[in-house]
Order: sequence, then C-alpha cells, then structure tokens
Amino acid sequence: MSTTANNNYAPPRSRLADPAAPIEFDLASRGSRFGAVTIDGLIFGTPWLVLAVSELSSIGVAGAPTNAFAIWSSLWRHLGPRGYVCLSIELVLILITAALVHQNAQTIGKKVCGIKVARVDGSRATLTRIFFLRYLPGSILRLVPVLAYVYGLADPLFIFGEPRRCIHDYIAGTIVIRA
Repeated sequence: MSTTANNNYAPPRSRLADPAAPIEFDLASRGSRFGAVTIDGLIFGTPWLVLAVSELSSIGVAGAPTNAFAIWSSLWRHLGPRGYVCLSIELVLILITAALVHQNAQTIGKKVCGIKVARVDGSRATLTRIFFLRYLPGSILRLVPVLAYVYGLADPLFIFGEPRRCIHDYIAGTIVIRA
C-alpha cells in the first residue's frame, strides 16, 4: 500500500532544470526599442542640428555646401564658440549616458521607454561590454563608405527576426529586455 513517495527503498528522485533549455525573458518590443533609439538620436542630434542650421544660415544659401560631408567639414572649419558649446553639451550627454549605462545598462532613451540591455544568459551587461562590443564595432563600420550603408540598413532590419536582436546585439551577445 505504499507509494514510491513513501518507499524508503526507492531510488532518490530530484527535479532538475534542463541546462540546455532556453531561459525566457520578457523581451523589449520593437516599438519600445525604436522609441528609445529615436529619443537618444534626438537628444544627441539636436545640439548639432541647431549648430548646423545657425552656421549655414550665417554662410548664406548661395554659399552653402550641398552634401553632408561638405556641410560637416565646413562646420568643423568654422566651429567657433557655438561649436564648442555643442561639444560641451555632447560631452555632458556622453557622461550622463555612460553613468546610466554603468548603473542600469540603459541609455536615456531606454530609461524613458522602460527597457535595458542584458547579456543573453540574463546576467547584467557591463559598460565595457556595451561600449566595446555593442557600440564601437558599428561605429567603426559606419566610417567605411560602402559598409556604412550596408551595416546601417541591415543592423536595424535584424530586429524583425524572432529573437528581436540587431546585429550589434549578436556581436555583443546581448538582448534588450523590459526593465
């Protein structure tokens, strides 16, 4: 009348988690990731946009350069006090972002959208991993003329795959989850 649970002579049994089973996370939505990158782009791009508009308006429409490279090289040649203000603003934004990434693995945009970066195994993503593996390789690729266009197009398109990971996520071994 005894069951195996009460059988003192039965072999021991334990429930173990399958180490090969994938760990489930609440992945960030594509919309929240798009919102975060848009917010970050606006925050970091606005000072330079203001500088570009003010400098080009002072040059005049007739003397204005026509392509992006000529515009930025013109701005660097005529940087002036407004340019140094923009550089100062950018440095402050970089320091704030680095502090947020170090503290919570979130940029300003990710914090606003309630998402953060984590390693694929769920552990905390460090500032060095995020900077050197997630952002730096893409920044270097964007300096190569043809690769800049290919990488710039392909990287965000990878988010439409099932794992919702961009190329920079695969390079860094990261995922973006809800905070």
